[in-house]
Amino acid sequence: MIRPLELQIGLRYTRAKRRNQFISFISLISVLGIVIGVWALITVLSIMNGFERELRERILAVASHVTITSFRGELTDWPRLSERVEQAAEVVGQAPFILGQGMIVKGPTVSGALIRGIVPNREANVSTVLDHLTAGDVAVLVPRDWNIIIGSALASKLDVVLGDKVTVVAPKGQVTPAGLLPRLKRFRVAGIFELGMYEYDSALALIHIEDAARLFRTEGRATGLRLKLKNVYDAPRVRQKLTELLGSGVGITDWTREHSNLFRALKIEKRVMFIILLLIVAVAAFNIVSTLIMVVADKEADVAILRTLGISPLSVMGIFVVQGVMIGITGTLIGTGVGVLTAINIETLVPWLEELLNTEFFPSSIYVITDFPAQMKWSDVIQIASASFGISLVATLYPAWRASRTQPAEALRYE
Repeated sequence: MIRPLELQIGLRYTRAKRRNQFISFISLISVLGIVIGVWALITVLSIMNGFERELRERILAVASHVTITSFRGELTDWPRLSERVEQAAEVVGQAPFILGQGMIVKGPTVSGALIRGIVPNREANVSTVLDHLTAGDVAVLVPRDWNIIIGSALASKLDVVLGDKVTVVAPKGQVTPAGLLPRLKRFRVAGIFELGMYEYDSALALIHIEDAARLFRTEGRATGLRLKLKNVYDAPRVRQKLTELLGSGVGITDWTREHSNLFRALKIEKRVMFIILLLIVAVAAFNIVSTLIMVVADKEADVAILRTLGISPLSVMGIFVVQGVMIGITGTLIGTGVGVLTAINIETLVPWLEELLNTEFFPSSIYVITDFPAQMKWSDVIQIASASFGISLVATLYPAWRASRTQPAEALRYE
């Protein structure tokens, strides 16, 4: 146990101006190494938390919390199914949809698209995609007006603006005396949305559900029901509950299963980054070993005198543990402070760096998210600071133990 005497002597040794300036230099390097390691850990994990949050929110802006479909491909009795789903208290919104693939043509340009038929006044209950309109109005999505809302990247690819006409080609053709012809329909671009996620901005188009039923020949039937929950993280439990409620005639999935590989990869990457960056802290912390070994050699005569005055080996060990722990605490506190400040201001610092260096770190055409969102979690900060302090403490034990083994007679033989 470290008593006030050991603490006082240990702090005095830490503050004292050493004869060997090289020891002070090594101590400074140890502190700086811990600062950089802790700083990097907090900043990187906060950015990864931010990426995960942004990715989840942008995916859920289009994807539903829970989706009910039919194993036969279409729901023929979705109104009755909708009434049964309302029995689940966790469900706060639902909307039917028709989903199909097709091609959108504008002049010589052709682009594949995922075409979703929606009920406009119910779609807002299950997603936020309609909140991201940069042009147009969802109110124009009325039956038989043949209006379409497309993503910003898709609009750019087709070189269309609000009010332009595009041709939608459905995969199911129609048989005519001239043979099998594709189903074509002219739509007017009535809205453009931008989610900031290239996968959706470049390949998603929305039309009214009745227009989709005529286009894909599914009159009276829907592809499925999209549900919104009170708590998005309850999706697996609600999925299981609905499976028991609705029976085995329908297929029920949730967002955690649809995108499980993506979020599992993010968690694995975060864990690997934590281990890699923690090695920086470990290398810096184990510089404390060399620092304290040199301090022990430098203070060998002082330790011998203290031993002759009656200080126990355990007390000597405590003196040098105090020195090593002070290095670890100093580096950890400074690194934590700088890391927290960086994580809080990362969304301001990165644009400033991009402007300064005249470069774009994450081009929108390549990466899903083009900015640097950050979400600092105090649980991560506490975990990182605790790990850093723990490594620093472990690094002090061997040199401190070596100091406690000092024999006064041997140390003072040539004094």
